[in-house]
Amino acid sequence: MLKVDINVDLNNVEKKPTREGYGEGLVVAGERNKDVVALGADITASTKVDLFRDRFPERFFNIGIAEQNQMGIAAGMSLAGNIPFVTNYGVFLAGRAWDQIRTTVCYSNLNVKLGGAHGGISVGPDGATHQALEEISIMRCLPNMRVVVPADYHETKKATIAAAETYGPIYIRFGREKVPVITDENTPFEIGKAYCLREGSDVAIIACGVMVYKSLVAAEELAKEGINVMVINNHTVKPIDQDSIIEAAEKTGAIVTAEEHQLAGGMGSAVLEVLAQKCPVPVEMVGIDDRFGESGDPDELMKAFGLTSASIVAAVKDVLRRKK
Repeated sequence: MLKVDINVDLNNVEKKPTREGYGEGLVVAGERNKDVVALGADITASTKVDLFRDRFPERFFNIGIAEQNQMGIAAGMSLAGNIPFVTNYGVFLAGRAWDQIRTTVCYSNLNVKLGGAHGGISVGPDGATHQALEEISIMRCLPNMRVVVPADYHETKKATIAAAETYGPIYIRFGREKVPVITDENTPFEIGKAYCLREGSDVAIIACGVMVYKSLVAAEELAKEGINVMVINNHTVKPIDQDSIIEAAEKTGAIVTAEEHQLAGGMGSAVLEVLAQKCPVPVEMVGIDDRFGESGDPDELMKAFGLTSASIVAAVKDVLRRKK
């Protein structure tokens, strides 16, 4: 498992939206490869694809509110040699166009990239219809699909650039709100590789998205009580880094997973699948427990749905009680 040093004051951290990382990464990808094109759906500014549109207007196509058509057009463009990035709110992209993603894109293993914006409960006031809480599960079950859930702005930018340089379907999940920036331009990133951000021997927290930051905060709190916590940034849900998960389980003997997603079928479920087959240890899961989202302030929603550092601290203490 690769150890990555995070040199950031967790109590005084910069915040930036991950959607900006996606938009800026898309521009870099377009600069590096003239075959990169972008398909919008009347929400170009809110997904930050307007950055690509303004830089490469001849390579931007606004399909309108027609998710299935958007996916079919992207599939055709990929067969013509383009590298299409289809961007939409994750709940509509993964939900309404799932049949086209499955049968047209994944079945043929086409080189189509999916940018799922507004992921998680932190979308806030838009409410349950716009809060993508299930799309990790319905994307990772598809053969040939890769699923990436970056932790912050820099990682989202790197994931977008990497997606353009990696053949095949890739789903990148990112949010709307500003989230803590815990990595920098030089922090390593590779699709399919998890990174240890903090060493520990008592328990390992495996997290993705904004929950990586909250896991680091929880680890600092637990250290004050003498609990030694490992924190792993598992940004790639599929293909999951089995070796790193097994190594963490063997070293600590207890695992906590943390994600801004339904517990059923998400990143935590992917971790459990590995552990059940390779290294069974006690596990506690932090995530959304079988409920739809609600309208509200993003921070208040995160608290209401148990997606906080305090929730992770409680889960760590629960799993340690079960540890042999």
